[in-house]
Amino acid sequence: MDLPLEQGLYDPANEHDACGVGFIAHIKGNRTHEIVNQGLEILKNLDHRGAVGADPLQGDGAGILIQIPDTLFREEMAKQGVTLPPAGDYGVGMVFLPKEHASRLACQDEIERAARAEGQVVLGWRDVPTDPAMPMSPTVKAKEPVIRQVFIGRGPDVMVTEALERKLYVIRRRAANAIGSLKLKHSKEFYTPSMSARTINYKGLLLADQVGQYYLDLQDPRCVSALALVHQRFSTNTFPTWHLAHPFRYIAHNGEINTVRGNYNWMRAREKGTHSPLLGDDLQKLWPLIYPGQSDSASFDNALELLVMSGYSLAHAMMMMIPEAWESHTLMDQKRRAFYEYHAAMMEPWDGPAAVAFTDGRQIGATLDRNGLRPARYFVTDDDYVVMASESGVLPFPDEKIVKKWRLQPGKMFLIDMEQGRIIDDKEIKDSLAAAKPYQEWISRINIRLDACAEPESVVAPEYAASVLDRQQAFGYTQEDIKFILEPMAKSGEESTGSMGNDSPLAVLSAKSKPIYNYFRQLFAQVTNPPIDPIREQLVMSLVSFVGPRPNLLGINEINPPYRLEVPQPVLTFADMAKLREIARYTENKFRSAELDICYPL
Repeated sequence: MDLPLEQGLYDPANEHDACGVGFIAHIKGNRTHEIVNQGLEILKNLDHRGAVGADPLQGDGAGILIQIPDTLFREEMAKQGVTLPPAGDYGVGMVFLPKEHASRLACQDEIERAARAEGQVVLGWRDVPTDPAMPMSPTVKAKEPVIRQVFIGRGPDVMVTEALERKLYVIRRRAANAIGSLKLKHSKEFYTPSMSARTINYKGLLLADQVGQYYLDLQDPRCVSALALVHQRFSTNTFPTWHLAHPFRYIAHNGEINTVRGNYNWMRAREKGTHSPLLGDDLQKLWPLIYPGQSDSASFDNALELLVMSGYSLAHAMMMMIPEAWESHTLMDQKRRAFYEYHAAMMEPWDGPAAVAFTDGRQIGATLDRNGLRPARYFVTDDDYVVMASESGVLPFPDEKIVKKWRLQPGKMFLIDMEQGRIIDDKEIKDSLAAAKPYQEWISRINIRLDACAEPESVVAPEYAASVLDRQQAFGYTQEDIKFILEPMAKSGEESTGSMGNDSPLAVLSAKSKPIYNYFRQLFAQVTNPPIDPIREQLVMSLVSFVGPRPNLLGINEINPPYRLEVPQPVLTFADMAKLREIARYTENKFRSAELDICYPL
């Protein structure tokens, strides 16, 4: 379904992206077809989480991510005369292609060209079998892509599966950028849901109970996996389309990233100053990382993928992107606090209500945002199955088989490592990552806290000839501002409570002069807009800002930057301003300040 065109006061850019998410996995990594079936059963039981319009056959999208079913693909490709290399030595790309013949061939050619340019071997293509008789909405059918799989073998310079994963990542990004530059009439129909040596993604603009019926591979007994990550979408910040269905390549997400525009802008700003020892020159082939029109979840997935491909572990990258509330957590281990403080300047949190399930094909887990505004419940059985979902009861397991039943708590992480064959709890994951590098020592060397700097010898507060009332009027304050906002704050040290709605007229339409901040509005997601006060909610809120050179986001083994200034909150007193004027003294000349006169002739 395409977005409506811009018209009148409507702008499709303002469309906003709760959902059902779940997974089943075998802790020891045993692959069975039953796990795929159980994943599809979870998806059917999350059907109420999705949305349908006037047409009951058109939903917001659903999908399932599983490990590559090697036997199925090996036997099917053998029918075409293609012998696949051993598992782990080839990757599979799931590709949505345009129906129009010339555009489809152009897209396939670009993928093959990118693979050869990266020194890898194109083994062949396979048409993904789908059920043509399945009842489907005419609107969905009209947008249905041609779905094919490309098989790519590792070249002579790629020695291990990890290196092949990185090459497949570069191939996918390189091909997508090349196809985008061709400006094909049907290029918007091109999309690669997955390209990996470990996982494959079956998804689309389908209802929850249609996924297993539409994709015939999922019905095949040879389709085996040790994990199945599923998602039923409720589209709230982008229109439902084939490619915006979840899961994405690493995550399935329930919630909204409220900070997505800021995160997107920061990622764009970093492109020129980032380098990666692992990706090397390939890094330049990946930009732009996030395309216009992507949902908040897709943007998050792209950023997570970059971090993982640059050498961060999956858990490490998730801790950077969705950190727990650490700043005011007095009981937190000091090493873990140092870990979060060090990474706070490297990447801004992707904040908002979020329950994110994630996997790379070897590990699968989930994490909750610091406020815990999205539910996630799980249970473990006595025969090593783990089921996690956005609610209880998604799979019928007898009570006597369940050995543990619990919920994910705010800011906590839950991880199953199938190579180690065990569940790793939140404390062990985070303690091991926090102890991996001397973050406390690094912080003590590079961090300068403004509130820890010595008080300046003299603080000169400006003198005003005008009265307080005159100045309040000059700056646009009203009786309402004084009575309902400033007075309660001065008396109790708290913001006054109010409703979520704000019905005051837009400042730009007012005939009166308004304070400058009245001209700005905060962008929030459509579904969850909790009014949060950083004073009352200080346990989960942070006002810290960092000033100084931005560190290299992908420099996983280097101490960077040389120095950074930590400002605890954005309201600066005259004493704070005096410290900033003399900042060279506090930082051994690493930072210097300059004063710019912004006064102008009346």
